Amino acid sequence: MTANRSAVYFALLLLLPAVAYILFIVAYPLVDTVILSFTNAALRPKVDWVGWANYQKIFANSRFTEIIIRTIVWTICSVGLKMIIGTCGAVLLNATIPGQAIFRILTMPPWVVPMAIGIYMWGWMYNGQFGMISGLLQNFGITDGPYAFLGYPTPAFWSTIVTDVWIGVPIVTIYLLAAIQSVPKDLYEAAWADGAGRFYRFRRITLPLILPAMLTMSLLSLIATFNSFDIIWILTQGGPSGSTTTMIIDTFQTGIRSSKYGEGAARAVMICIFVSIFCLVYFRAVRRLSQGAAQ
Repeated sequence: MTANRSAVYFALLLLLPAVAYILFIVAYPLVDTVILSFTNAALRPKVDWVGWANYQKIFANSRFTEIIIRTIVWTICSVGLKMIIGTCGAVLLNATIPGQAIFRILTMPPWVVPMAIGIYMWGWMYNGQFGMISGLLQNFGITDGPYAFLGYPTPAFWSTIVTDVWIGVPIVTIYLLAAIQSVPKDLYEAAWADGAGRFYRFRRITLPLILPAMLTMSLLSLIATFNSFDIIWILTQGGPSGSTTTMIIDTFQTGIRSSKYGEGAARAVMICIFVSIFCLVYFRAVRRLSQGAAQ
């Protein structure tokens, strides 16, 4: 009994750092944000309890509905492109070709380069007067003059997506490459002996076996993309005319720039709710896929 009790105490002692981290770094700020969202906290000495007033302002504002839709579209398009390009890149990097190691190294710069520097680089390329992209379009006769991609709503929206995909593809590619390399070679050899082509082997062997890794990577990428702030803020700061304002940008503008801490906290809580919904949908999809594979 004494030995068992000592083992339990030792196990609890080992868990203590993780529990302390969750309580003070995760739980406390989250609870404090929820409480703050029910107040009118701002740059004033007095803070009053306003109940659901901040949330009512959010849902009464038709602009916030547009922001939600824009955030969902931005996230789905970005994550979808990352997964498609990352999967194709992983398959190509897994192929036995001369200079394979060099090609693998060349996939890393977008992820290795500091994010701010990479984003500023894209900002210069999108520039209408000095940007490389605008210059190429003029040289090929596609545009008659300089074209500022970040100066118009639709091009600015898709420009931020392209930049986010460029930054996120390398980690997706390396992660899925590791998953592909873990697939037993015997399965490919047996399928090749039976006359199966490359596409058939990919569809029947590679894809089903790396599906758990793809789902995990898509969830991580979805959460990171949904909460992505640096890319949009450095490139457009939510403009022009709010065309690139997502939920996280709107939360920053309301809570920090406008010093409406209570309303900003309410928007932050909404972000947590949306991310939680995405996670629940993800886990249900994984469960259904697992059940289908088992049957």
